[in-house]
Amino acid sequence: MANRETTKRSKAKEQRECMKIVFLGSGNVATHLAQALDALGHEILQVYSRTLGNARILADKVGAAPTDRIEELSHEAHLYIFSLKDDALAGVINAMPHTRGIWVHTAGSISIDLFAPRAKSYGVLYPLQTFSRDREVHFKQVPFFIEGSDDEITRVLEELALSLSENVHRLDSERRAVIHLAAVFACNFTNHMYALAEEIIIEQKIPFEVLKPLVSETAHKVMEMSPRDAQTGPAVRYDEKVMQAHLDRISSPSTRELYSLLSKSIHSRSR
Repeated sequence: MANRETTKRSKAKEQRECMKIVFLGSGNVATHLAQALDALGHEILQVYSRTLGNARILADKVGAAPTDRIEELSHEAHLYIFSLKDDALAGVINAMPHTRGIWVHTAGSISIDLFAPRAKSYGVLYPLQTFSRDREVHFKQVPFFIEGSDDEITRVLEELALSLSENVHRLDSERRAVIHLAAVFACNFTNHMYALAEEIIIEQKIPFEVLKPLVSETAHKVMEMSPRDAQTGPAVRYDEKVMQAHLDRISSPSTRELYSLLSKSIHSRSR
């Protein structure tokens, strides 16, 4: 198995111009992206994390060197991918040694201009997807939004993104931030609703599995029709008796408040 994988990587390296890459960050996005780029034949030189153990976990997966010392980062990489928490990004950028490679971040809500005071060549490589460490990601289906500090950097990032995905778009920071906001509603808030539904149902010792066909059908419907047209439920018709009965069964005050706010929002958009 190992020999086949080695052969696969060797062939990949022969078929495309390979890049030497340093990852700053070892979380879910970095893990999936590093493994995907490694599988394409790119050379992951190093993985940096403030916690050496975390850096080592990812580095071992892609044959890289782990480090928790930013001053030890290689100056020979073509690409430095900053895949960090948004509030940590500026501090790490400011601590970076000067290098010749391209600096890019993977954040949806952070402007490309964050790099401007420190780097000559920089950009954004933003994959619009939710990432969990132990769940496989099929990058070919993932939209990538790229932005470069000039036309040549944009071209390089676009070529790299197209090697990962068939769904690549050039987009400026302002519009990318809007996409990130919409993604929070479509993904993070929606998943929180699942978590609240699970809390409600397990109080009666009913497994969350009974809701999964409903969750699946709801997701499939919006692939074929507008979410507004797909909306159903008591809030659409403002069935006050049903909604009050629901509120009476919710034990958490914050969840009751959320139920009321969401019901009013749904009804106001259903007129």
